[in-house]
Amino acid sequence: MTSDNLILSFDTSAEYCAAALLSGGRVIASQAKQMHKSHAESLGPLVIELLSLVGKSIDDVTHIGVGIGPGNFTGIRISVSFARGLSLALGCPAIGINSFEASYFGQTAPATVLVPATQGQIYLQGFPGENPPRMCNLAYAEAMGVRLLWRSEAKELVENIAHLTTLRREEQFSPPAPLYIKAVDAAPPRDTAPIIFG
Repeated sequence: MTSDNLILSFDTSAEYCAAALLSGGRVIASQAKQMHKSHAESLGPLVIELLSLVGKSIDDVTHIGVGIGPGNFTGIRISVSFARGLSLALGCPAIGINSFEASYFGQTAPATVLVPATQGQIYLQGFPGENPPRMCNLAYAEAMGVRLLWRSEAKELVENIAHLTTLRREEQFSPPAPLYIKAVDAAPPRDTAPIIFG
């Protein structure tokens, strides 16, 4: 990527809304706001706020990096949908980056990245290598005898997503999609479908 590219990254996979702008290989603005809900209402204004801080508009964005989880199902869907919509509107690529990669960014020694899950479980993935992410409990991870890294804090995570976006070749990637490691906690409705009279 050239130095005049403007990379916008954002992530809402946990109890925060975070965004960053990167240009010329350095982060020029970033912000993370803690929140339990209202990610959908907060993400767009946060992006506009960051762009205004550096005198840019949304039309200046050349690449989008988005956190794809794992994490909160609804939060991930919000970010991914926003990224795909912006990508189409701006005619620029959107690239999905998972929390494991973003948390390991800048490391060189082998480590396993942990991401909190629900019901006392965690998601983990080992680096470097091609180890697929999986779900287990913390005791199992600690018994592995490897260096453990917890998911980065929101501001660092979203900045790392921006850096990783600059390293990707967009033609090698499909549009971003949520990273699901376990089945979605949703059940089909129990009520029978209504009869539609034509």
